[in-house]
Amino acid sequence: MQANEIKSLESGDYISFATRRKSGEFVATPVWFAPDGDSYYLFSAGDAGKVKRLRNFSDARIAPCTVSGKLTGNWINTRAHLLDKPADMDTALKALRRKYGWQMAIGDCFSRLTGKMKRRQYIRVERVKSR
Repeated sequence: MQANEIKSLESGDYISFATRRKSGEFVATPVWFAPDGDSYYLFSAGDAGKVKRLRNFSDARIAPCTVSGKLTGNWINTRAHLLDKPADMDTALKALRRKYGWQMAIGDCFSRLTGKMKRRQYIRVERVKSR
């Protein structure tokens, strides 16, 4: 992956996050994401389809996209991992708050009020190294 592709991806507000079904087909969803080191962090409802699919396959792919999911760049092969350690979840949340600021704060507030914060699933996405 070229440096300009990474910069283009990371400058956007959304990525299309595609996870694999048991049939092998990918299902894509536009999501917020935040870079931190060599990883990207995102979150979802704990009972969402993408979380269920990640329990079966860590293969995933990402691409820059609009809020509606329209791709604005090429797919990048990745591995995605559900986070379960508090320190890892804290790293993800800090990265997301750093990127989205007041928008994330408002989302967190409503999530706490509705009880959804406790059911959030944080996800780490790592680019697959080329050989």
